[in-house]
Parts: sequence; C-alpha cells; structure tokens
Amino acid sequence: MDEPHAWLEWDSARARDWIAVPRAGDDKYSRGVLGVRTGSDEYPGAAVLGVEAAARAGVGMVRYLGPRRASDLVLQRRPEAVTASGQVQAWLLGSGQDAASRDRVTEAALLGALAEGLPTVCDAGALDLVGRAAGPVVITPHYRELARLLTRLLSPQGESVAGSEVAAAPGEWAVRAATGLGVTVLLKGSVTRIASPDGTRLTVSQGPAWLATAGSGDVLGGILGALLATHARAIHADAAALPSLAATAALVHAQAATRASAGGPIAALDIAEAVPATIAALLAGR
Repeated sequence: MDEPHAWLEWDSARARDWIAVPRAGDDKYSRGVLGVRTGSDEYPGAAVLGVEAAARAGVGMVRYLGPRRASDLVLQRRPEAVTASGQVQAWLLGSGQDAASRDRVTEAALLGALAEGLPTVCDAGALDLVGRAAGPVVITPHYRELARLLTRLLSPQGESVAGSEVAAAPGEWAVRAATGLGVTVLLKGSVTRIASPDGTRLTVSQGPAWLATAGSGDVLGGILGALLATHARAIHADAAALPSLAATAALVHAQAATRASAGGPIAALDIAEAVPATIAALLAGR
C-alpha cells in the first residue's frame, strides 16, 4: 500500500489551543470528570498509570471504577481519586485488560459506559467493543492491536491483516480503520498517526525512542481521557474536535517523555509526573 498524503504534523502552537485552563469560578465538576474503567487483577498498574496521568493533565476529578486490587493501588498513589459511581463527562476504557479473558461483569460495565454516548477513549481490552459505542470514540491501538481489530472488521470477507502490514503502512491502515469503524484512530508508534472519518490526518513525531516502554500507552490514555473530559461540551457541539484533542494528547505525552528523559531512560510513571510542567510550558507559549 502507498502511504497516504496530506498528513499535518501537530505542533505546540496548535496544541495549546486545546488545553483547558480553569477560570476563577470553576469547580471540580465544571472542570470535567473522567470516568475510568481500566486495569485488571493481572495488570493493575495500568489503572494506576492512567489515573495518575489524567489527574496531572487538568481534569477536575477522576472517578475510578475497577477491580478491588487495582482500586486499592490507585488510592494509594492518588488518594483524591473517587471510587464511587456517579456522573462523568468522558470515559477511559480498557487499558490493562484483555478481551480474551474478560469476564461478564467487566464486559457489562464496559458496555454500560459505551452506551452512555459520552466521549470515550477505547484502549486494549475495550477495542473489540467499539462498534457498540453510542457516542464519539477515539481508539488508541498499537499496530498489532489494530491488525487484530481490522481482521475482525474484515472477517466476513475472509480477509486478515498482519501486524507487519500495519507497521509497513501505518497511515494507510489508520485511515482505513477510521473510515471502516467510524471512529477517530490514534495509532501509536515512533510516529503517532491520528485519522478521523472526516478525513483529518495528523502526525506527532516529537517523542524520544525511550518512550517505547511498558505502561507508556496507559499514560497516553489518561492524558487523552482528561482532555476529552475537559472538552466534553466542545465535542458534543462538534465531534471534529476529537482528532485535535487526540493529537494534543500525543504531543503532551511526547514532550513529557522528552522532559522526563533528558536524554536517558525513563519509566512510564516518569512521563506522567512530567505532564504538569509540560502543559505549563505549552501554555507559556501563549
């Protein structure tokens, strides 16, 4: 496949317009509440990393609803997280979960969130449910996950997609997924590709190679979930805001990794901890 044309590289000048700055009269609810259903008994750390990143990315409240072990770890790290059900403005679903081993209770909870019609990030163990979403969705697969998802999409025709095919032409496959699924696609990689059904095509290529580390994608999901929650009204008014928010999340993620790395190795939590200073630097450009 030929690589598609007309991709726009997202930059700081564009990204800063998508950072919500609280006003004097705002409270935790008006600043946005992100609902999070992530993590599992096998991978509880994904919940911790996503909540950590979201809390540092400007959202007013994070409402974590997940397995007991993950919930305990989330509260140890972020005691301000709320673990009771209630109203949210956006959802982050599926990080640290495996669709193949998902139980009925978890599936019902994910489907319930998707049915609410709110702006939603679908990652990892929620990707296969994206067709059940009632509202605007951003999916955040890596190339192997996108290949599996497209194979399911194309299975009625007996086709399959290999991860190597997606890796060889990521832009083409991101566009195909966005068109076929009717969602915004953030395809993670050394160059992150964002494609939407309306034809928007954005790239983010600022991250260091050290960014390829376990849990990095969970941090990205938290940043993106926070941006969707803080911009829920804008998304409801115009779903075309989704690719801009997805690209902004990827840019913040990449720049936070650069800041945390300073040329050396990093862990996922380092990236999350660098998010506030990264956003402050972006806003200073105003």
